[in-house]
Amino acid sequence: MHKKWTAYLISGICALLVVAGCVCGILFTDPVLTDNQAKTLRILLIVCGCSAGYCFLVGELSNNFSQMDKLWSILPVAYVWIVAVRGGMNLRLVVYALIVTIWGIRLTINFARKGAYRLKFWTGAEDYRWSVVRNNSILRARPLWILFDLLFISLYQNVLVLAICLPALGCMESGAAFSAVDGIAAAFALGFLSLETVADEQQWRFHETKKKLLAEGRTLDKLPAPYDLGFNTTGLWGRMRHPNYLGEQGIWLSLYCFTAGAGVAEHGIFHWTVVGPLLLVLLFMGSSSLAESISSKKYPQYPAYVRQVCKYLPLRKFRR
Repeated sequence: MHKKWTAYLISGICALLVVAGCVCGILFTDPVLTDNQAKTLRILLIVCGCSAGYCFLVGELSNNFSQMDKLWSILPVAYVWIVAVRGGMNLRLVVYALIVTIWGIRLTINFARKGAYRLKFWTGAEDYRWSVVRNNSILRARPLWILFDLLFISLYQNVLVLAICLPALGCMESGAAFSAVDGIAAAFALGFLSLETVADEQQWRFHETKKKLLAEGRTLDKLPAPYDLGFNTTGLWGRMRHPNYLGEQGIWLSLYCFTAGAGVAEHGIFHWTVVGPLLLVLLFMGSSSLAESISSKKYPQYPAYVRQVCKYLPLRKFRR
């Protein structure tokens, strides 16, 4: 475990340096940014920096390290509308911003019903994974936890949230009309958004029913199937271990494809803004491994579920 979490920390720092290097290189050396794009990026970076500072200071003072979790669904909406307004509100940017807004509203509601938001914004339920990470034998040392909070929770995640929105900036000055490629990208983004919505709703209903049954005084093994397993194997969750994660990654990869419709991607595929969506995929690799590690310790049948069901592909159905 020591080596594992040390590797996660080092990987996060390295990824942060990669993103920072890319952004700085674009800002100061890359001629592909117009003056308007460069000024817009500076505005976004100021918002990002203020958010990172807020998350770190408030997280440390309140001992609630889900400050960035609360902003995760809010900041991208602000970022893409800033880009859309400064880009002249052309159709491509407006469609892009509307999809991100729908995504943000859905995710905010989903997190709010878990008790994350309060009138005192710094309070509320903390994501359960942070307590597990905080109790790691290495990160229990206060200086190391502060470093982890600063570099990964506050700084890296804020930079990542900005990075996944940068394809909109890449499309900002395109003179190309809204095309079939844009329409296909939007359709895929909405499809993945629907997948994530259904998956989250199925997960919510399962665990709410399980809580009610447990509140009646029953033990987990005395609950009716499928609740006696403790984890969800109904609906999409019986076919994939992380349908919600698949939806989330698919949304941002689909939105990146707007750069192809805008004609700014080299050879119709590659554009420097792909760094954000790709780093999001890497983040979910670590996040899914952490979640599965926790569930495997908590639920005896979870390792069998991992062996039988693919992470993202609905190739097999879970059999008890």
